[in-house]
Amino acid sequence: MQPTLNDLRRYGVARSLFAPTTLMRAVKTLGFVQADPIRAPARAQDLILRHRVVKYRVGDLERRYRRLAIEEDFFVNYGFVTRNLYQLMHPRQPIKPWPAERQRQAQEILEFVSARGATHPREVDQQFAHGKVTNWFGGTSNASTQLLDGMHYRGMLRVSHRDKGTRVYAVSRRAADEPDAATARARMDSLIDVIVLKYAPLPAASLGQLVRHLRHGAPQYSADMTAALNRAKQRLASCSIDGIQWFWPASEDPLSRRWQVAPLARLLAPFDPIVWDRRRFTLFWRWAYRFEAYTPPTKRRLGYYALPLLWHDRIVGWGNVSVREGSLAAEFGYVDKALARDRTLRAALDEELNRLRVFLGVAATDRRALANADARSPAMRARIADS
Repeated sequence: MQPTLNDLRRYGVARSLFAPTTLMRAVKTLGFVQADPIRAPARAQDLILRHRVVKYRVGDLERRYRRLAIEEDFFVNYGFVTRNLYQLMHPRQPIKPWPAERQRQAQEILEFVSARGATHPREVDQQFAHGKVTNWFGGTSNASTQLLDGMHYRGMLRVSHRDKGTRVYAVSRRAADEPDAATARARMDSLIDVIVLKYAPLPAASLGQLVRHLRHGAPQYSADMTAALNRAKQRLASCSIDGIQWFWPASEDPLSRRWQVAPLARLLAPFDPIVWDRRRFTLFWRWAYRFEAYTPPTKRRLGYYALPLLWHDRIVGWGNVSVREGSLAAEFGYVDKALARDRTLRAALDEELNRLRVFLGVAATDRRALANADARSPAMRARIADS
């Protein structure tokens, strides 16, 4: 039997929310955990892992990073990768090589860090005083910091740990081999498999989008990406629903009874694997979720850091959660305003807020559930519900 869209939705939620396990096993299962520095109420990596790691507490990944076989690196986005995934992407060959002067500066820094051990960017700046440069956002930053970022991306340095959120660098366990053609092809196939295992089931357009993102994580394989995508489509299981082709691992059956969704309410990070693909999100739940942290306040529809609210296998709304004076404060919006009065959902949401409180280590919750998605804009709420 061919799965329906409802089957794929249940399968996608259930396979991503696997039974909570150890931190290392969870990272291995995910392959990659996207990172984001905003804390509202916690960083994205912590919000992602709290659903998938037994007794996970905010900051556990950063505290235990040095003892885990993981690396900070760029995959399809920046985050935490397994050592195996790291090796598949290195030695990385950036599309734009450094000029000779930048290479010289990088070599000097490499020798300094090699002799010193784990090194804070402040120490590098004090040693070399490379001056200021324009950063990605149009402001200025230390040239040494930008150099360290580039060396990290090229695999010359790795993140040893973080000091109050700042990356502290060490000489990397750099891969020395330049793969032959057959090995490079196999590595590219493996990188796509990591994508599929993390985000399946995927519409064809989303699979193509994620493969294109590999131009940042593994630019040296760019010439093979179209062929690799075609190879992936041949080996993956797939079906067509309403004219859209969907793909998932050939070893999995979306109709299997193993894919059971717990009857819980969960607040998900904006970059959680369940919601990351906004195209799939709209197909599954018939409304459009937007990440609005960088949207001007007057144009926000959902809130600064709205967390999608999953109930069973439906995303029924969103929550904006913050810690105020040591207590948890929460506001909620719903796609269907009648859900605000659903006693079963409210009880499940209270349980989720209590789990979130324990995760954050804060006091009792000040819960303010909003029946309207945006009390100031009923017209906008109607457009959300009808999208």
